[in-house]
Amino acid sequence: GTGDDCISIGPGTSNLWIENVACGPGHGISIGSLGKALKEDGVQNVTVKSCRFMNTQNGVRIKSWGRPSSGFARNIRFQHLKMTNVKNPIIIDQNYCPHNKDCPGQASGIKVSDVTYQDIHGTTATKFALTFDCSPKFPCVGIRLEDVKLSYKNGAAKALCSHVRGTVTGC
Repeated sequence: GTGDDCISIGPGTSNLWIENVACGPGHGISIGSLGKALKEDGVQNVTVKSCRFMNTQNGVRIKSWGRPSSGFARNIRFQHLKMTNVKNPIIIDQNYCPHNKDCPGQASGIKVSDVTYQDIHGTTATKFALTFDCSPKFPCVGIRLEDVKLSYKNGAAKALCSHVRGTVTGC
């Protein structure tokens, strides 16, 4: 319980394995924010496995500034996660622009690709369990959802998707 990110994964991170973390309250596990600088190292080969999120703002998040950058986030795996009353269990936000300063109206240059969400279940505190708000200039590609089952108040949760391409298998 941190009040901020339980784990924050920054630019230049590669070959990272995270397992058996209990997170909450706080902001969840975040990749980013990325793309603050025009020239920035990417994030690749990250696995987040067998973690629990309780009463967090986010579960697993990829966040990038809404402005040009040479960075990327690729080959990311989120597996076997349990969400309990999480506001944004699964989120990619490529339009991060705090206080609308230095980025309004710009598109993120971060390229997000090959991200797998596998066996993620539990409850969301809001009706949107899944938000993919990707860059119109560089859409998220290779996004895979496999057996993702998140409910909202004993019913179906919703997804909000913009500029994303991928596949869904299972529930």
